[in-house]
Amino acid sequence: MKYYVVDAFAEKIFEGNPAGVCITKTWLPDELMQKIAAENNLSETAFAVKEGDHYRLRWFTPADEIELCGHATLATAYVLANFYESHAETFKFQTLSGELVVLKKGNYYELDFPSRMPEPFTLTDQMVEALGVQPVETYLGRDLMFVLEKEADVLNASPDFSKLANLPDGLGVSITAKSETYDFASRSFFPKLNVNEDPVCGSAHCNFIPYWAGRLGKDELVARQLSKRGGTLYCKNDGDRVKISGSAVLYAVAELQID
Repeated sequence: MKYYVVDAFAEKIFEGNPAGVCITKTWLPDELMQKIAAENNLSETAFAVKEGDHYRLRWFTPADEIELCGHATLATAYVLANFYESHAETFKFQTLSGELVVLKKGNYYELDFPSRMPEPFTLTDQMVEALGVQPVETYLGRDLMFVLEKEADVLNASPDFSKLANLPDGLGVSITAKSETYDFASRSFFPKLNVNEDPVCGSAHCNFIPYWAGRLGKDELVARQLSKRGGTLYCKNDGDRVKISGSAVLYAVAELQID
């Protein structure tokens, strides 16, 4: 079985967020997909099967299936465009988060995702201790989102991952601040899913984009994830949807030895 590794939201290899991608004719057993994701140990491995004029898409972290993943969706569209449907420019995916559409625009892929403005939430001492930094605002959606005072606080944050994993609220934890170079900067952590830091998290931008669009008074934004790998995302606030664009680079094509 073919297995692709694509660096998403990257201009060259070793940047952005690597995702595993498997395109199969029929669905593998859930247990096997989870084992493949755990064996490869990337933040997400995507599995896609064509159903009529669209693909059904699922994402697995090393620990569990997840309901939304941006970079692995971009990576899947990249694999389809380059290895399976070279003339296609629109890719429709049925997912646990509804229909997601990816448009190929030259070297960029534009993701059409749901907007998920998180709700204000009460900051606790446990959260501050886990983060190691004092947020100025706290929100909760699927993940906890903390707004920090300045970009340097995001860059230099050194959270205690075991304590983040023990927070009772939120699947993941994201931190963000206004950027001096871009519109905003962020980092994302998912120790509950055995992913301490997600290098570039597209789904977190479903929260970031409506928040920063409101704060900055603009609907088109450029974001930077400040992980060691780093990644740039071109964002648009569009009502109840957000558009997230980035490029991708192929790192590897492998053959999984699975009967």
